[in-house]
Amino acid sequence: MLTMTAESRERVRRYFDEFGDAEWHRLTGDVKGRVSLEVHRRFLARFVKSGYRVLEIGAGPGRFTVELVALGATVVVTDLSPVQLALNAEHLRGGTAEAAVERRELLDICDTGRYADGEFDAVLAYGGPLSYAFEQAGEALRGLLRVTRPGGVVVGSVMSLIGIWRHYLPQITEEAEVIGEDANDRILHTGDLRHKGERDGHVCRMFRSRELSALIEAAGGRTLALSASNWASLGDPATLAVLEADADRWARFLEHEVTACAEPGAVDGGTHLLFAAQRPA
Repeated sequence: MLTMTAESRERVRRYFDEFGDAEWHRLTGDVKGRVSLEVHRRFLARFVKSGYRVLEIGAGPGRFTVELVALGATVVVTDLSPVQLALNAEHLRGGTAEAAVERRELLDICDTGRYADGEFDAVLAYGGPLSYAFEQAGEALRGLLRVTRPGGVVVGSVMSLIGIWRHYLPQITEEAEVIGEDANDRILHTGDLRHKGERDGHVCRMFRSRELSALIEAAGGRTLALSASNWASLGDPATLAVLEADADRWARFLEHEVTACAEPGAVDGGTHLLFAAQRPA
């Protein structure tokens, strides 16, 4: 069995340092990403209200920092990567959102002990930071729930095992020829990309929705909502481009897509699983 090590954590940090500003463009660079951004935005708006004080975990270059401020929140911005924190400051500099950022801090999601119990109205952990906690994911989530006020909500995402396998099947099949079918079987069984070995800089743990729900329950939380990050939008990009070119059709499509992503039969079908976990009052 693989275990979380300082080397694994440093590997994640290096990956995001090197990933740099690509994270800012990930959800806007193509039509599929823009749909996913809208799904994330609408999901977030259900749980964060004006006046909230929010801890943002794995904030990256600020795509959702901006969204939090637009919802009327004040934000403590954190990330494991110093490069991503610097980019966050760069992207928000000179804009109205910067005034709502209390401070920026380097933070490992597994070490939230610096914050007081119930200090925040909500926590945001988009971008899958729990997927990089590996065996410590349950402990990390308990920490996020602890710093959220009673009745408050942790909104986040993890990488989706079934959805990624579905969407990237050609690439995964190709890679299995390199790493071996036994290693591929272990990945599909556990969701743990560390079974690929050292050949790829990106490692994380992918989840099934039932595993995510069990993780939330074991951490002492209550699952309020689950959603896929995308569903029909993982199909033909040419068709999506036609829809996006027509404002009315695009608005209708987004409504249908957001609804579809929340269907019990579809939540495992996106590249990420979105969740809202409540700290019991």
